[in-house]
Amino acid sequence: MSAQPEPASEPPSGRVARAAERREAIIVAAMEEFVGRGYAATRLDDVARRAGVAKGTIYLHFKDKEALFEELIRTAIVPLVNRIVPPANPGGSVRDMIELFARAFIQEVATTQRADIIRLIVAEGPRFPAIADFYYREVVSRGLAKLRALIELGIARGELRQPELAHFPQIVVAPAIVAVIWKSLFENHSPLDALEMFRVHLDLIFGERRTT
Repeated sequence: MSAQPEPASEPPSGRVARAAERREAIIVAAMEEFVGRGYAATRLDDVARRAGVAKGTIYLHFKDKEALFEELIRTAIVPLVNRIVPPANPGGSVRDMIELFARAFIQEVATTQRADIIRLIVAEGPRFPAIADFYYREVVSRGLAKLRALIELGIARGELRQPELAHFPQIVVAPAIVAVIWKSLFENHSPLDALEMFRVHLDLIFGERRTT
């Protein structure tokens, strides 16, 4: 009786693709768990169950819950911030660039699950300073640096008359954070037109637009 041929082993490319799919499933499940339960209450067992993998599979990709949360920020927030924060030397006016940022932030952050991540960090960051520190390094500091450069350009062009504003770029984007918090707490009581609020805010900073 002749021996049966052994089944062909899976090519490396297939294993890599399956590993990438599992990693993506873990990150998606982590988003749901962190948003639904909060950072402290989220367990890797629940993430694994939601992702449809063994708990040990998570440890093949992430060393612990903190590393998983950091990867969630890297994939869900960092690329978006890099894309929507205006360049330091735009072709149009500085105000136009900030308005484009505001529109993108409200559409892609304030009204999506990404806002839940921000709210989670605001709520639990004091108890877990490591995740707040990571978010500051990866998101906040980069965004503020780009905005500061944009404000300095606006001052140099004469679009902005308050040079001190370069020291406090947080002022420019403060309505974005207000929108995130307001929509989670008070939207049912008093719906907020975040874009209109941002327009009024920029009128205070740049002066009202002149209509011809």
